[in-house]
Amino acid sequence: MPENGGDFTFSKGSKATAAAAALLTRKSLPMIQTHPKGENGICHDDSAAPVKAHTLDELHSLQKKRSTPTTPSRELMDPLPIPGTRTGRWGRPHPGWPPTTIILHPSHCMSDSALKFTHVLYNLSPAAGSFITSTGALATLSGAKTGRSPRDKRVVRDDTTEHELWWGKGSPNIEMDEHAFMVNRERAVDYLNSLDKVFVNDQFLNWDSEHRIKVRIVSARAYHSLFMHNMCIRPTPQELEHFGAPDFTIYNAGQFPCNRYTHYMTSSTSIDINLARREMVILGTQYAGEMKKGLFSVMHYLMPKRGILSLHSGCNMGRGGDVALFFGLSGTGKTTLSTDRNRFLIGDDEHCWSENGVSNIEGGCYAKCIDLSREREPDIWNAIKFGTVLENVVFDEHTRDVDYSDKSVTENTRASYPIEYIPNAKIPCVGPQPKNVILLACDAFGVLPPVSKLNLAQTMYHFISGYTALVAGTEEGVKEPQATFSACFGAAFIMLHPTKYAAMLADKMQKHGATGWLVNTGWSGGRYGSGSRIKLPYTRKIIDAIHSGDLLKASYEKTEVFGLEIPAQVEGVPTEILNPINTWANRDAYKETLLKLGGLFRKNFEVFADYQIGEDNKLTEEILAAGPIF
Repeated sequence: MPENGGDFTFSKGSKATAAAAALLTRKSLPMIQTHPKGENGICHDDSAAPVKAHTLDELHSLQKKRSTPTTPSRELMDPLPIPGTRTGRWGRPHPGWPPTTIILHPSHCMSDSALKFTHVLYNLSPAAGSFITSTGALATLSGAKTGRSPRDKRVVRDDTTEHELWWGKGSPNIEMDEHAFMVNRERAVDYLNSLDKVFVNDQFLNWDSEHRIKVRIVSARAYHSLFMHNMCIRPTPQELEHFGAPDFTIYNAGQFPCNRYTHYMTSSTSIDINLARREMVILGTQYAGEMKKGLFSVMHYLMPKRGILSLHSGCNMGRGGDVALFFGLSGTGKTTLSTDRNRFLIGDDEHCWSENGVSNIEGGCYAKCIDLSREREPDIWNAIKFGTVLENVVFDEHTRDVDYSDKSVTENTRASYPIEYIPNAKIPCVGPQPKNVILLACDAFGVLPPVSKLNLAQTMYHFISGYTALVAGTEEGVKEPQATFSACFGAAFIMLHPTKYAAMLADKMQKHGATGWLVNTGWSGGRYGSGSRIKLPYTRKIIDAIHSGDLLKASYEKTEVFGLEIPAQVEGVPTEILNPINTWANRDAYKETLLKLGGLFRKNFEVFADYQIGEDNKLTEEILAAGPIF
């Protein structure tokens, strides 16, 4: 019996784990053991609609498109060893090579959406159910869950987190207690210990070596191991040799459900974070993005404690060393505008801003694939090759060509690949202090200017608001533009109150002389249905003028209600569209719509208005004054 008070230990020499030990190759990582635990909400899945399949065969029938065979069919891929180990080697790199013999081990699969069997599979390796596509990428299925389940995410509320984290209305943090966490933790570990083999990744978060975090991911599926190999920073053999104890550990038993009758659980899915134990447990979902975003939430807690701002943003750098941060919700053009062949890509999604400058948290990219084409996104298209994970895509069963327009499994199809697969990626993924902070909004109401310069208080207000708009056709039942807000442009991942991140952002911008900008990539000349979408070339000209510093030299006028400063001219952009009132045929309709949007901003901000920042509350008052006035 160990003497560590109930922590996991990695014992040596277990005969039952010979296969796992051979696969892991690292002497310090044999079988996981658990020890007796001490004594001692409301949730549902709101991700994409569940896949309408009851067995794995039915799932694969959705993923594989029938066609007349024109080339020899390629069968199951080689089972993947753990990436990043000293002796582990990848399988055959070319999908056209003949299949090798698969070593079979007893295994079974349970539903990840309910407490019942969907299909019993005997003698299959962990790689079963994955396929090599025509480009060499690995095509996988995530089971019934094809997106995150934020309402099934739990955070342990203890004496420390009670006062540090953001709880209550508007918060993404749903509480659980220590006992419920340990019940789920033991359930996950028991499941992992029942397997013939598990996959372990030791990797880093944050390219700034002074502030990097060591993470260990223990998972049951080869696909999850490869996914995290791509998404986290890959250690060198020397770094692995001296890796030591991790700062944070994930136990991913997503193939096995949690007990819905455990306190705080109301579904068979649970993603649990215990900040005191530095652990995360996943049950009841095989969607790989839960690991990526779970660690991002952890960074949103750990980094601010070091005075480092964690950001849900894209980031690029010009050849002269000027760095820009891009914030924006889905559909605003964040990926398109931050991926610029004339600039170096530092990262596409998660970053830290410290006294050393900006750094990417991740070692890879997790790109959307729906309707992907070589013409529109050549860098992403070319990155889908051997080593890339394609999640929930549909492909031809004979040619293995992927149909990126097919939504049979889900619209949320994804590609995970190392950032080195992007030609203009900056390695290491770090840069100097940012000069521009660009907040993107797709305004379907058509009343926000294409570009406006923000003061610090306005930057904080719009950063906390995190605004964009849905338009008819994007979601079922949406008939007219609908405003949507996500605090700090990533409300699902933040741990502290949004105003704390906003205050840190303003402090760093002021200290390093960064300028805030609000860029509307949405409609002009009227709302959605009557106006027209601002042309992408115009938006690119605006972004170029921000990068070059030309917009800092422009003359400005102030708009009513939102009080935004808009430039008199931008090279390459028609002057008449810079002030939205000039593009509306009916000015009364414009003012009515402007007031409506202003009211929506006010209503959204009510949840933040009573939160005091500092002893005199002066900063809170400045932020509120930066909102719409009417």
